[in-house]
Formats: sequence, C-alpha cells, structure tokens
Amino acid sequence: MAEQRFLVVRLGSLGDIVHTFPAVAGLRHSFPDAEIVWLTHPRFEELVASSRIATEIWPIDSRDLSSVREIVGKLRKHQWTAGIDYQGLWKSALLPFFGRAPKRIGFSSDTIREFGVPTLYTDSVKCQTTHIADQNGELSLRAGASCPVSPFVLQVYQADADGVRADLARAGLDRYIVLSPGGGWRAKCWPPDRFGVLCQRIRKEIGIPCVVNYGPGEAALAADVQSASGAAKPFSYDGQTSTLRALLRGAECIVGGDTGPLHLAIALGTPAVALFGPTDPVRNGPYPPGEIVLRSPKAVTTYGRSNQIDPSLLDLSVDTVFAAVKQRLGITA
Repeated sequence: MAEQRFLVVRLGSLGDIVHTFPAVAGLRHSFPDAEIVWLTHPRFEELVASSRIATEIWPIDSRDLSSVREIVGKLRKHQWTAGIDYQGLWKSALLPFFGRAPKRIGFSSDTIREFGVPTLYTDSVKCQTTHIADQNGELSLRAGASCPVSPFVLQVYQADADGVRADLARAGLDRYIVLSPGGGWRAKCWPPDRFGVLCQRIRKEIGIPCVVNYGPGEAALAADVQSASGAAKPFSYDGQTSTLRALLRGAECIVGGDTGPLHLAIALGTPAVALFGPTDPVRNGPYPPGEIVLRSPKAVTTYGRSNQIDPSLLDLSVDTVFAAVKQRLGITA
C-alpha cells in the first residue's frame, strides 16, 4: 500500500486551531504512520508543533505572494493522498487546489461563509454535527479516518513553565485566576469595567489574585481592566503562545469570552467560565462540553464583527459571573 500523505490547512486563528486539533488527531489516530503536513501562519507554527500531531508544519503568510509561491512550489513536489481545508476560505482552499492534491476535502456551501469556495473541492461535506470541532471531524472522516476526533495533548515546555513561574513569583503570585477580556472583535467582549469589579471580588472574597491576559492590539483593553480593578491590582501578561500555555495550565480558572486563550486553556485542562454573546456556544463553545457557559436568553447569534459590545453581554452581571467562578472552583459557601 502506498504511503498515505495528507495536506492539512488551518492557517489561523488561535481558537480555531485549537478546535481543529481533535479532527487532525483523529486523522493521526487512524493513520499512525502517515505523513501529515500542516499549513499554518508563522505565528501559530509553534502552537501546532506543540500538539505533536503533524509530521511537518509549513508556515505560510497568505498575504505575502512570495510565501504563497514558495509553498505552492513545495506542494507540487509531493504526491498527496488528500488535501483537507479545515478553514473554508478562498485563501485556504486555493492551496490544495494549486498544490494539485487529487482529493480536496472541505465544507459545503451550507457551512462556508465565502461564496463559491466549494467549487475548489472534489469532496464537499454537508455537516451533520453542530460544534465546529465535530464538523472538522467530519472532514477527517471523508479523508478516510476511522474516527472523526481523538484526544490530543499540548506540550508545555519546562523552560516556559519555569519562566512564567519566576515572573509570577516576582509579582508575589502563587495561585491565580486568569481573566481574558479580549476576543478578536469587540462585540464578543464582556465590558472591561466588569472584569475589573470581578477581579476585586475574586481577590477580596476568595483571596486569589488575578492575571489579565491580553494579545496583540489589546494593551488598552488590559489597561482598562487594570484601572477598574483598583486595589486588586491584577498582573498583566502578554506572552507568546508557548509561555501562554504555561500560564494557562497553572491557573485555578479562566474567565473569558469566545476567544483563543479560553479555548486553549480548556484544551490544557484548566477550569473555565465562558461568557458568550453573539456567537453560539453550541457551535463555538468549550470543547468537549462541560465547562460553565453563561449566555443571556436574549442573545441573538449573528457573528457580526461590530466594534460595539453586544447588548446581550451586558445582561451578564458581575454577580452572575462571580457565582459561576465560585461554582467552578467548588466553593459552596
């Protein structure tokens, strides 16, 4: 039997890559000796490597024509069993197409938001499941996997763990809860002043300090949470994905919206309180299900990328979120 060689495409973002790991792990479980090449943005190369699922990771910047040309040239030097586009965008679907993968698997038009993309696939999958991680698993099944998803373990390297521990020790932190106020676009974000009040209550009533995690472009948001936290004075953190994994794995709990750090923390086994608004937790929530998800009954699923906080998130009071944190920590008093 010829060697199996799969091309996997998921360029970004952080949370979406985390929700792709189970499906690619299912592919690896089904074909333990296969070559799996994963195309991703250079920013996420280390994260994908930490899963130890892929045989190789080829970084590609889809906005850089020279980068695209280089990858397409490499793709054409190989014979592929199948190319699987877990992203469902023109920029991702074109790569297996130009790479001459004979079998190109992706989502049908029922799932994809960019018109016409499925025309680039030989196999368009109309999903029967709801959560995006399970939908990704359906693509793996179409590629011949015996199981749609499989468990995976993300590596946390000792040097990163030691470095994070030293940083926290200098700030006087041992136990801590992570607050993740960002979310890609503002509509998904719980207000920073409420995160600040939550930080105060966690410190005063539970006795645990908080760490405010923020990503690129979110420094002002983290500063607003800091300001609203008053005397609770949370520690701000903006490390790379390798040290972020160390930070999240060591946390007592994470509180955040539909954002990459929340999903990464859950993948690492950290207890979570997830705050959802215009995105649907049934499709994009914690995976596997089991963490606390708070969402207003008035929330409407839109996925609209507005710069205004979705009104449904304003229905989630600090009291409600604080009670959920206590519940997740097993505090009954």
